[in-house]
Amino acid sequence: MCGIFGILDIKTDVSELRTQALELTKTLRHRGPDWSGIWNNDNTILCHERLAIVDVDTGAQPLISDNGHQALAVNGEIYNHKQLAKELDTPYNFKTRSDCEVILPLYQQRGVEFIDDLQGMFAFILYDEKEDAYLIARDHIGIIPLYTGYDEHGNFYVASEMKALAPVCKTISEFPPGHYMWSKTGEMVKYYKRDWMEYDAVKDNESNIEELRVAFEKAVKSHMMSDVPYAVLLSGGLDSSLVSAVAAKYVAKRVEDEDKSDAWWPRLHSFAVGLEGAPDLVAAQKVAEMIGTVHHEIHFTIQEGLDAIRDVIYHLETYDTTTIRAATPMYLMTRKIKAMGIKMVL
Repeated sequence: MCGIFGILDIKTDVSELRTQALELTKTLRHRGPDWSGIWNNDNTILCHERLAIVDVDTGAQPLISDNGHQALAVNGEIYNHKQLAKELDTPYNFKTRSDCEVILPLYQQRGVEFIDDLQGMFAFILYDEKEDAYLIARDHIGIIPLYTGYDEHGNFYVASEMKALAPVCKTISEFPPGHYMWSKTGEMVKYYKRDWMEYDAVKDNESNIEELRVAFEKAVKSHMMSDVPYAVLLSGGLDSSLVSAVAAKYVAKRVEDEDKSDAWWPRLHSFAVGLEGAPDLVAAQKVAEMIGTVHHEIHFTIQEGLDAIRDVIYHLETYDTTTIRAATPMYLMTRKIKAMGIKMVL
């Protein structure tokens, strides 16, 4: 989880907006406490608050292309970045090992047509200085948040959370999942289209349990791409138990080099949260013993949950009761996980 912030189509003094951007992007620093970066010219400002997961040493953003013409701010993970790099039409001089840098050569070689080939979770702002154009995109189902807005002068703002836009924008809109915006046309384009979204297209399909198992394991394994300690969230239910079991199966090797070397953290830690005596905790413990994780139970009281609600709402940016109820235990648990030095969870 990182934070991105941008001001585009700048119509007022860029030096004043740059100072403003540095202040507004601080509201996103909880998303990316490891490094802050900014890039700008007279027409565009890009800011990035980084949570370093892959390529901790050199993956700071905004990323600049090898020819210096494009700047990129990304929040997300591109799980098929190595395959995409191999399939480039012409060689590219990568400056980092960041999984997100592959977006730059893909854009250079294919324009906007590459977005649907990205497998992962992402929201990004790419600015092409040579063309004085920008490309904004969000992943297929909106795993990564993204919002846009305009100030009173018509400057266009983009940010990971609404709180970075609220002080200056008259209106704020959610950037729709599975879409991109290319400033050359000014249109919002839906790039993610699948025939299985329509029932009639799949109603007669046969089920194949083996294909499902292989695809599921491949998906979980790809999400284990990390240069920092990670863990799994385990409630004892079907979903989290399956994910945790697959992660435990592959945890001994580094998925980054296709299992050629030993993992840096070969023991998988699992976490469960609940009130004292909650049935989920019992179920999670049974699964943890079965799959062999180092298991941690996080207990909280009703009062601790009530005390955390204001913070939960601040971070969720919603008053939806169901969402807040589900997120409050997660918020308390992730604070404990962070205190243990773990930066990523499945």
